[in-house]
Amino acid sequence: MTTSSPRPLLFISLASVVLLCLASTGCGPEPAESSETEEVAFSHLVGPSAIEAGRYLAIIGGCNDCHTDGYLQTEGDVPEELWLTGSPVGWRGPWGTTYPSNLRLTVSELSEDEWVRTLQERKALPPMPWMNLNKISEPDARALYRYTQSLGLAGERMPVALPPDQEPTTPYLSLFPIEPSK
Repeated sequence: MTTSSPRPLLFISLASVVLLCLASTGCGPEPAESSETEEVAFSHLVGPSAIEAGRYLAIIGGCNDCHTDGYLQTEGDVPEELWLTGSPVGWRGPWGTTYPSNLRLTVSELSEDEWVRTLQERKALPPMPWMNLNKISEPDARALYRYTQSLGLAGERMPVALPPDQEPTTPYLSLFPIEPSK
């Protein structure tokens, strides 16, 4: 004799409650307002505070991967008081050599509005994915500013970018494509 499991019914009931909540209370994503230019509307992160939201964005956005020396090599095992202080290890490619800046010093030199404009408008050298960062929402840019500012001043300036014909004197990672031999 087989008996039917109550799980499908439970799943349907839970799914119905969730859908009802989303439909009736507006707790789902807000629809983007349409405009003549059909710009894409981006959401923003909501956290317990702007600082906590900014911390989360720095982590999941991969900011520490480049802007915190040794972060990738230690699988993130770097004390938070050293986060976002830049790295003297360059990234070398056809564009030259670039260095991840000390964001804590950068934030200390910019107003919050200037920071937001920088993140949304800057075009600079690789490997920084400016084309992606330019899409950050204003609230997220402000949260990232507030988090970085909350860390306080630390570290020093990183080397300036070098042109392609200048050999770096610091350690660097090569991003030159290598064609396999045939």
